[in-house]
Amino acid sequence: MSDGIMSKAATMEIPISSNGDTGSLPEDDGLEQDLQQVMVSGPNLNETSIVSGGYGGTAEGIIPTSSMKGCVVQPRAARGASSVCPSSAAARRMADPDQAAGSGLHQTHPSPAGGGEEIVRGIAVEKFDIVKKWGINTYKCTKQLISERFGRGSRTVDLELETQIELLRETKRKYESVLQLARALTSHFYSLVQTQHALGDAFADLSQKSPELQEEFGYNAETQKLLCKNGETLLGAVNFFVSSINTLVNKTMEDTLMTVKQYETARLEYDAYRTDLEELSMGPRDAGTLSRLDAAQSHFQSHKDKYEKLRADVAIKLKFLEENKVKVMHKQLLLFHNAISAYFAGNQQQLEQTLRQFNIKLKPPGAEKPSWLEEQ
Repeated sequence: MSDGIMSKAATMEIPISSNGDTGSLPEDDGLEQDLQQVMVSGPNLNETSIVSGGYGGTAEGIIPTSSMKGCVVQPRAARGASSVCPSSAAARRMADPDQAAGSGLHQTHPSPAGGGEEIVRGIAVEKFDIVKKWGINTYKCTKQLISERFGRGSRTVDLELETQIELLRETKRKYESVLQLARALTSHFYSLVQTQHALGDAFADLSQKSPELQEEFGYNAETQKLLCKNGETLLGAVNFFVSSINTLVNKTMEDTLMTVKQYETARLEYDAYRTDLEELSMGPRDAGTLSRLDAAQSHFQSHKDKYEKLRADVAIKLKFLEENKVKVMHKQLLLFHNAISAYFAGNQQQLEQTLRQFNIKLKPPGAEKPSWLEEQ
């Protein structure tokens, strides 16, 4: 009977009014006694369940009473308001909102923006180091240069190499003067050839319109045309001479002088760091000075290697430049002499032979640049 009563009590529908008060139970004294007995000697209420759907309700309507532990029913403030009793997990979340918020979030990962900031910071630090090294190097070199100018500092001198460099600069200045004069000669001679061409056309026109002087005008027209032709041939030789001198002066010599400038900069840096190392060597020897002395020794050695390498490069380039200069100028001076001599001697055959000897091809008179269709 006890099992039947427990089963009946466990599945009994308990009506609840809207204001939370229990409704009137059936006036059955036997049932009331049975219920009292179950409440006294029956199982713990926490282990039972309340069925909200009556007999035949589904499992979804069963609410475990163990989750209602610690639930306190507050009195209703207004009629019609419903009360919800939170579970123990919800109660813990309500008691500790920070923990509840943290438990519902995924584990945070570093955002890409943080990585981008690290990259930007690294680039900025690298640029700062470059500027710092440049500033220190510029300060040391400026100090060394001023000391040399005022005769207070010592400088490394290679007498043989310095003499060759000074000779190269002087040679370049003289060749630039020759180049300027040759260009002036070309410009003036081109004007002379154009004037001869116009004069020959004028004589030819007058020979047609002046029958009494036709023969005289004809001779002069032929002479001017011949001089014009020979002048164009001489212009081809002079232009080739100017082009070769320009290449020698503004490319070959200039390239060697650029290496010389690098060598002189390396020499100044080498002397600056050598002076710095000597000053540190003469100072007191403590822990800080020893570390600075090691760094100065390392910088001095690197600049010394750079200086010696560039000095060897300059010596090699000066040697090859001298050989190339002699070879080029021998050919160009021979060309210039033979062409000028043949032109003013009136020897057209020798002038043309000189151009063939040096593989100079002249553009035919009146020839224009081919169109893009012909170039295809």
